[in-house]
Order: sequence, then C-alpha cells, then structure tokens
Amino acid sequence: MHISPFKLERFFARYEFKAPYLLCTSDCEPVSVSDIVDMDKSYLDKILHYNLGYINTDGQGELKDSIANLYRSIKPENIIVTNGAEEAIYLFMNIAINRGEHIIVQFPFYQSLGEIAKHIGANISFWECDNRQNWELDIDYLKDNIRDNTKIIVLNMPHNPTGYISSLEKYNEIIEVARQKNIIILNDEVYNGLEIDDNSRLPYISDLYENGVSIGGLSKAYGLAGLRIGWIASQNKSIINEVNHYKDFTTICNSGISELLAIFALQNRAKLLSRSLGIIRGNIKLLTEFFNRYSELFNFIPPKGGTIAFPELKRDIDIEQFCIELVNKKGVLLLPGNYYDYDNRHFRIGFGRKNMPETLEIFENYIKEIFRAI
Repeated sequence: MHISPFKLERFFARYEFKAPYLLCTSDCEPVSVSDIVDMDKSYLDKILHYNLGYINTDGQGELKDSIANLYRSIKPENIIVTNGAEEAIYLFMNIAINRGEHIIVQFPFYQSLGEIAKHIGANISFWECDNRQNWELDIDYLKDNIRDNTKIIVLNMPHNPTGYISSLEKYNEIIEVARQKNIIILNDEVYNGLEIDDNSRLPYISDLYENGVSIGGLSKAYGLAGLRIGWIASQNKSIINEVNHYKDFTTICNSGISELLAIFALQNRAKLLSRSLGIIRGNIKLLTEFFNRYSELFNFIPPKGGTIAFPELKRDIDIEQFCIELVNKKGVLLLPGNYYDYDNRHFRIGFGRKNMPETLEIFENYIKEIFRAI
C-alpha cells in the first residue's frame, strides 16, 4: 500500500522557493553559521578540523548530553538523535502502532502525525480543537473515545497550526487518562520554548509520564531547520531501543557536521531562544492589530505559542484559490487550511520571520484592493 502524498509539503514545493514573501513559514528566522561562530570564536577551528566520517547511529555523546540537559527525567541513553523531527515521528509510528490498533490525534494536525499510522493500517479518531472555544480540547471526548485497543494519544503543543497550549491542569488530566489504560502519549514539542507568555509553558511529556514520548528538534524555535537535527526522548527504554533498531533501516546516522553545530547551538540555547522570542513577540502584536482592524473580514484566535496561527476568512471564497491568487499577484505565500484536511475557510499565517511587518503590509494592501468596502 502506497502512503498518501504529503499535501502540505507538495504545496510548499510549488511555491516556497519562488515566492518572495513567505507569510506562513512555521520556523523562526534562520540562523547562519557565522551567527553561531560569533558566539564563540573557537567554534570555527572545531568546524574546520571536524572529521567527516560516520558517527554514532543514535547521536554523538556530547549532543545527547546537551539534549538531556533540557529535561528533568531523561538521561542521554533515553534519547535518539534523528534527521529532523520528521524522522523521529516516522520511526516512532512504525515501532509503536500495528494494523488494526487505534490512536487518537489532536486535530488539525501536521500530516505525518496521523498519516503514517493510517498507512500502517491503524484506526484514527480526530480529537478536534474547538475554534468556538479558543481551540480548546474537550477532555470528555478523549475519555469517551478510548477503546480497548487504543495504543497512542498524539498531542502537539504548542500546536501546529493553531498555537494552542492546554492548561497544566488539563495536561495532567490527559496523562492520568492515558496512565489508567497504559496508553502511550506522543507529544510533538518542537515549539517548546516559544510561548508568548512564559507561564503557559508545559513540562515535557517525557518528564511527567513514564510512557510519554517527546519529539524535539532545532528547526522551529532555534531557527536551524537546515541542520535537520531532531530527537525522540522517553523514559520507556523499550521504545527507545526499538526506535534505534528501526533507524538502521532509514538513515543509519545523522550528518556529523550538523550534530556538531547542534552542540554549539544548545550551548547557546538561551541566546537563540531569546532571539526567536524577540521576533515572535514583536510580530504577534502587529498581527493582532492587523486582525483587529479587519475583524469583519477575519476570525482570529491569538496563538499561545509557536510561530503560526490559523485565522478564518469570513467570506464565501475558496481559501486555496484565495491563497494562490495572492501568491501569483503579490508574491505573498499563505497556506490554505484544506491542506490540513480542515476546511476551505481557514489558513495558516506565520510570524517567525524578521520581514513579517513588510510582508504583512503587502498582504494588507491586497486585502484593501479586493475587499474595497472594508
């Protein structure tokens, strides 16, 4: 059985590297190699003399030590470093779920969080974030949809594409529901550290729950998507061992030079996160002001974290056609909500790039052109 095309990635393949103004990117402003070297001049010598041979399949020891320092309950041996968070998701799904088993996935979702399990033959229940309640999750839905063969609850917080973060109380309640049935919780935590309000930051699922599985990476919060460094962490050693065995059949090991730069990045974690937070917190103010000005045209629920939001166009217009016309006429790229299998009214907008103010201004001028009555 062939896996379905990754619709979102196919859409980006058509437009991302052609459009001059990206207003839907999910990562923060990219960091350059010189930005990293400027943090410590000794890094340059280490880069120039690095041996470009094979490295440990599960990741270099120094990098795993640095990643483990992010957690309270995770040791280096409980971590597998992967080629981006995408590989971590792929490996986990292939070792954790079997045909005919059941998973519950927070919806809408980044396609791989559900599509891989579907490809394997699992049954999927969509746990929908409610846009009438600020994208809130209904805990009763979770309780009512647990089955005898429910294997995994899939979360993504801060959430792609809505920016939703649950309360700590609800988070702990989800864990207790899972613990009662020995259900694994996978949480895609690549936006951890990018909370608009620091008080909304949730602990890593792998710290709180013995069957919690954390997916992390440097692409989003750190602005290092080009390194392709992600990881999977869990207290459950059998999960980690199985992931490591499966990785021998995918990428075997990562790029050593990428792992070296990742070590440098994590040594300067506070600086990189401060840089990213400065960008998104400034941009979200401008974005909120924009949507307040055009409240008759858009529904906008301010995100609690991450770099993206999921507004709704309140007009009887096909959202994909709207986005395609925008990029063709003005060079501004938005992502239609139907690429999340959501609807034809919502769209993804990003606020993690330095040029967002300029790009938003071009978008606003376009809005004024096509909706002259506003």
